[in-house]
Amino acid sequence: MTHPFLDLPPLGAARFAAVEDRVARLLGTRQDVVIMQGEALLPLEGAIRATAGPGTTALNVITGPYGQTFGNWLRDCGATVIDLAVPFHTAVTAAQIREAFAEHPEVDFVSLVHAEAATGNTNPVAEIGAVVRERGALFYLDAVASVGAEPVLPDAWGVDLCVIGAQKAMGGPAGVSAVSVSERAWARMAANPHAPRRSYLSLLDWKERWIDGGRKALLHAPAQLEMLALEACVERIEAAGLETVMRRHRTAALATRAGAVALGGGLEPYVYEESDAAPVATTLRAPSGVVASELVAGALANDGTLPLAAGGGALAGEMIRVNHYGADATLDAVRSSLAALGAELAKKGLAVDPEGARRAVESAWR
Repeated sequence: MTHPFLDLPPLGAARFAAVEDRVARLLGTRQDVVIMQGEALLPLEGAIRATAGPGTTALNVITGPYGQTFGNWLRDCGATVIDLAVPFHTAVTAAQIREAFAEHPEVDFVSLVHAEAATGNTNPVAEIGAVVRERGALFYLDAVASVGAEPVLPDAWGVDLCVIGAQKAMGGPAGVSAVSVSERAWARMAANPHAPRRSYLSLLDWKERWIDGGRKALLHAPAQLEMLALEACVERIEAAGLETVMRRHRTAALATRAGAVALGGGLEPYVYEESDAAPVATTLRAPSGVVASELVAGALANDGTLPLAAGGGALAGEMIRVNHYGADATLDAVRSSLAALGAELAKKGLAVDPEGARRAVESAWR
């Protein structure tokens, strides 16, 4: 038997390099871009372990669960870690970063999540990058959720390590990811005796065996289907235009926020300020006395295709996520999600205005 996903010709080094080049153009970067054969946690962890060690003092910004994870990895590497945590309903500011540097001038590494899909906030990377550049620290950025939903510009923002994944706003596969690496970051890795070498986590292996070799021979057999899916998703973004794709996500976020407010029933945006809200996904706070995970479960029982989820861990009781990214950055997905939440709130005896929510969503979409 034959199948369109099987019996494919091998994916050679030239095709692999061409996909890397397309990702680099998507990011508007002249830095080296390495596509890694795993979900984005692979380059996220690999980049930290490559550049951090016992001599590192890291400012780790926590605006959601991934910031907490990065702090754990940094400590595991032996780095001294200064956590800058802000409430999950807001964003960090450049002024807070500047204050942290003033208190800890020895900081030489800054880790930040651009947009936290898990909490629905987004951070002002351009302004933060300017502060980090002034101080000469290495700047590590998780842009997995933000790429495709809002601008991601490693070169313009002075980002030394920018990790992306395709599974959210890009509407692509989860099994491959990429990282852009500055010359400063490569130099930090080369000087770090603790950087992984001869390891699946190793970025230096890709530098020495792939990039320095002229990208002629791959380190190992590539994840063929995932690479083809990544190529297809970048091609689709190129065809539509990146600005068009980002505009669709911004509109979905604004419509969700407006619709939730109009729906009533005690539902409200989790991120207080619209300017702090991520375009990739919108988080909502469940009404007092209502368990968010139960509300979401009820909505999904009626329609399992809705892009709804409860918050993770301790947030499951109070947070609802409308994951309007990728293929779900549509008017229908937003409208249907809010209608389903409204129906569940009505079952609990709360006064809702589904027609008002529908009008608010459609008005925001124009």
